Amino acid sequence: MSEIVIQAREARISEYLSVKRILPFRQRRMVGPFVFIDHAGPVHEFPQEIAKMDVLPHPHIGLSTVSYLFNGKITHRDSLGVEQVILPGEVNWMTAGKGISHSERFEDAAFLQKNSLELIQTWVALPEESEETEPTFVNYKSDQLPVLNDNGVSMRVLAGQVYGITSDVKTLSPLFYAHLKFAHKAKLNLPTGYTERALYVARGGVEVKGQSYSKGQLIVFSKTDNPDIIATEETECMLLGGEPLGQRFIWWNFVSSRKERIEQAKHDWKNGNIILPPNDQNEFIPLPEI
Repeated sequence: MSEIVIQAREARISEYLSVKRILPFRQRRMVGPFVFIDHAGPVHEFPQEIAKMDVLPHPHIGLSTVSYLFNGKITHRDSLGVEQVILPGEVNWMTAGKGISHSERFEDAAFLQKNSLELIQTWVALPEESEETEPTFVNYKSDQLPVLNDNGVSMRVLAGQVYGITSDVKTLSPLFYAHLKFAHKAKLNLPTGYTERALYVARGGVEVKGQSYSKGQLIVFSKTDNPDIIATEETECMLLGGEPLGQRFIWWNFVSSRKERIEQAKHDWKNGNIILPPNDQNEFIPLPEI
């Protein structure tokens, strides 16, 4: 049986762009090391001033942000000096460690109008021994990510190991993360070997043990369950999980195993101790008052 089903809630991340937020959830803060899931789009209509969608420079500590596009184009800039355009099928893996800032800009209005925009961003908490690591950023091209096609299911493994397939994406704790495309009535058995596992329905619908689930729902499975996932129509899902890391405190964009480290991060951002991206430093998101 499912342990819990989480329905996505709407959240706004920029002046124009809103998302479906799945994690964190009051009754379930994490799945394995995954502490955050946002699903943006699909967006088919865009403001005349495309910059209204931009996510301005903001900070992170104690986590890796993982960005994955279904459609569209985003320009990433960070305080390491990296500037990277991410395209569909690629993975941007940014490890914040002791502190990083970055922006996400939508700079090609014509491309977006033609192709629409849809993406998933997750945050992966870091093990305690890696929380203060030096920040890093890696873009993985779509042809670097292994793909399996079998019996109506296409699976791209974005990170970790699942169904005997291992991604080259570097991770710091045991986890798996995959993008699945199901043909109508295609079936896949839930993977084993991990303590915590979940399936997010990005579009379409699935049936598990006679229960139907639809777009915008995250199904978190119990540790002992091993059901078949059956698509009730053409469907896309994100399959994820791993081993739990222990309690994590989350405040705004900061994640840590220690409350006092969150307070330090607040102080650091407010006082300019986390630098802005050198090629995007004219504006930023201030520390929230609440």
